Amino acid sequence: MRMNTDPGTRRRALSVLLALSASAALAVPGTAAAQEPSGAGAPPPPISWGACPKAEPPYPDPTPRAQCATVEVPLDWSKPKGPKIGLFVARHRATDPARRIGVLMSNPGGPGAPGADDALYADDPYSGYTPEMLQRFDMIGFDPRGIGRSQGARCDETIADSLPARPRDAAGFERLRTLNGRLADSCLRQTGPLAAHMDGESVARDMDAIRAALGERRISFIGHSYGTFLGERYARLFPDNLRALALDSAMDPDRPDAERYLRDGSVSVNGTLKRVAAWCEKDPSCALKGEDLTAVIDQLFARADAGTLRDPGPEGPTRTKVDADQLSGFLTDASRGWFPEETARQLAALHTGKGEVRWSVGGGDPYARLVMCRDYEFRIRDYAHYRAIRERVAKAAAYVRYNAQALDTILSCQGWTMPPKPRPAQAKGDLPPVLVVNATDDVATPLAGAQRMARAFPEATLFTMDVVGHWLYRRGESEEAMRVIDAYLTSRKG
Repeated sequence: MRMNTDPGTRRRALSVLLALSASAALAVPGTAAAQEPSGAGAPPPPISWGACPKAEPPYPDPTPRAQCATVEVPLDWSKPKGPKIGLFVARHRATDPARRIGVLMSNPGGPGAPGADDALYADDPYSGYTPEMLQRFDMIGFDPRGIGRSQGARCDETIADSLPARPRDAAGFERLRTLNGRLADSCLRQTGPLAAHMDGESVARDMDAIRAALGERRISFIGHSYGTFLGERYARLFPDNLRALALDSAMDPDRPDAERYLRDGSVSVNGTLKRVAAWCEKDPSCALKGEDLTAVIDQLFARADAGTLRDPGPEGPTRTKVDADQLSGFLTDASRGWFPEETARQLAALHTGKGEVRWSVGGGDPYARLVMCRDYEFRIRDYAHYRAIRERVAKAAAYVRYNAQALDTILSCQGWTMPPKPRPAQAKGDLPPVLVVNATDDVATPLAGAQRMARAFPEATLFTMDVVGHWLYRRGESEEAMRVIDAYLTSRKG
């Protein structure tokens, strides 16, 4: 999910530039046409690897060890002999072939984020893998269908720019639905049938097509954020083809409705604000030292509701009003990572009227809708139902009222003309023990969803870190989680 503290941000920025500078790259490396990954029919031809496209300055070129190719898959997996699309795939070969375990496929989440950079920059000292992992695995990254260099989707973004952020009445709610429907129709017009087939099940089938084209009997997989949803889908469809499955910052696999999705995310933000308040009571650097931080937040919401809260300025309050939705958006952004000093400083600025607040910009990526609105059932009956959900969630998360990121996602699916796709049935087969890793306080993937993810498997371990943040597989304060995941992936037998 979209996170400003996500260490995959740099990778995704590189992916976008590479996609822009190498839109024809799909035709440069060799192409392997993958058949339906069911074991039936002749095996697909092996992938013909070639050179990878260079990056636009000032971004670095991919590692010289990286190789790139295109794998062809059916546009619609229910019609395996129908039209094909190309998937951009990258590989970083194991540096110690004698100790090679196999293939580690990955996905960085988003949804809508390119994923080939996991292999293109596998040896990056900040965001890449450890030398031990690079020795033991061929790292495989790919841009999911419709994303980045895999024949990217196109939509009319001017429609997205005109969408109301928060409907204020029944008419506004209906306008939101109408515009979302127009946006969906524009995606179908500009992208073609692919726009209706960017769901998680289709991507999971693509993953198995890549496995088959690689000539591997089994793969190991690590998914981050929305990538955990793809891992769960792959496990449902192809359990026998998994050697190991590591899920970092896990999505709720149980297709929660709009209310549960919003409540879980909002309760997580509420918990982070309580942690900031507890820190403020003890730390002399807190800009609100001596005050009850949660009481200050209550007062700010009261002023916002009354229309008297103003955006602070260097000399005092400005004339710009701050409403309650803006305040919820600020609190959500402030809870993405553990930045208590900065959160307290900006709250103090709002409280006194003097200082500066960095406001978030809501809305969301139109291309994420092509994925999330097909994988989750977020449809709300009408405006009255919407208001009732908001009121119940606000009671469960009083300090924040709601998680703005979660509400953006929910609202983006209202009126979407491509309906949610059913969860696929669990295929027969033996799954390996699964590892799920999550922070206790995570705005994007709350712990409650990770707990449900762990329960979704016959045998799973849930490893939690008592931290605020998202995407734990990274160097820095969450290196413990990185070590746990690496140990799991390298020690699994089979």
